[in-house]
Amino acid sequence: MGRPRPPLMVVCALPIERFALRRGIARSTADFPVTVLRTGMGPKNAERAVVQALQDPALHEGSVLTTGFCAGLAPGMRPGDVVVSDDGHESATLAAALKATLADRGLTVHTGTLAESDHVVRGAERAALAATGAIAVDMESAAMRRAALAEGAHRIAAARVVVDTPEFELVRVGTLRTGVIAFRVLRDLVPAFLDWHRTTVLPWR
Repeated sequence: MGRPRPPLMVVCALPIERFALRRGIARSTADFPVTVLRTGMGPKNAERAVVQALQDPALHEGSVLTTGFCAGLAPGMRPGDVVVSDDGHESATLAAALKATLADRGLTVHTGTLAESDHVVRGAERAALAATGAIAVDMESAAMRRAALAEGAHRIAAARVVVDTPEFELVRVGTLRTGVIAFRVLRDLVPAFLDWHRTTVLPWR
C-alpha cells in the first residue's frame, strides 16, 4: 500500500468565500484530501483557526493555501483580478508556480505584497498603503500564513481575488456587481489550486 497523498487545506475567512470554494470543489476532481477551513473575519480569528487546524500533523505534509477576497491598491486593477503574494511569507518558487498555474487559465494575475489590516480600508488609507508598495490588502492572509509557518507547515501560498479597487470601492453602487464577479472568479480558481498542489507537492511519490 502506497504512502497517503498529501492534503491541501484551503483557508478563507467568510461564509461566502467558503461557499464559492465548495462550489468549485464540487465541480472538480481531486485525487488527494481537500479541506476548506473558514476562520472568521480578522487576523486574530484567522491565526486561532489555523493553529487549531494544524494540530493535525498530516496537514504539515501538504499545502496551506490562503484565499478569499481582497481590496486592490495598484492602478489598473479590476474586480476579478487575482493577487498572488510574494512578500516573503511563502517560497518564491511556490508563489511563481501558483501564478503560472492561474495565468495558464486565462486569469489576470498580479504578484506582489499583500498588506495587512484589521478593518476595511478605504480612501486615503488605501492610498497610503499603496504608497508602501503593496498591491492589495486584506485582513487575514498575513495572520493565516504566520500561524501556518509557526505550526510547521512547509508549503504555503496566498491567492486573493480583487473585489474592489480605488475606482470601484465597496461603498459604491457597483458593489453587488463587483461582488458577483469576484465570487465567480474565486469559485473558478479551484481547479487551478488543485493543479498547483499536484505539481508542487505530489511529485515526491
